[in-house]
Amino acid sequence: YFIFDIKEEYINLYQNNENVLYNILKQIYYLEKEDVQYGFNLFNQLINKIEKELVDRFIFLKLHQSMPYSKRGGIHYMNNLYKDEISRLIVKKSYIKLEAEQPTSSFFHTLENYYKNYFVCDFENQNYFFLSDIKTLV
Repeated sequence: YFIFDIKEEYINLYQNNENVLYNILKQIYYLEKEDVQYGFNLFNQLINKIEKELVDRFIFLKLHQSMPYSKRGGIHYMNNLYKDEISRLIVKKSYIKLEAEQPTSSFFHTLENYYKNYFVCDFENQNYFFLSDIKTLV
């Protein structure tokens, strides 16, 4: 999954039309090399920069006493055998990458507690949603 902090004006514009926002991000994701500058400019118009250090610290403080959680380097791990969950989360300045071996992850709920309007995209499985909608999806 790729998780983005969409600018407020685009959240209001696409809140009930997420497929359009997803398709824009998908087109950027699959751009040819010669169109990278165009994609970069469009991407920067849509997203806010993520405050990497704040998000990393929030996740760590929220989960560090949880048995299945660990952090090594800049990677957060969730290895919960009871829920059959293995997930890795990496916070970047322009997106958050979540690799999960199952369709969902505990990290979604943690991130929702930080900021409900993150937009989640799974380009491989063509899935997308705002974290604020997570309760209706699970």
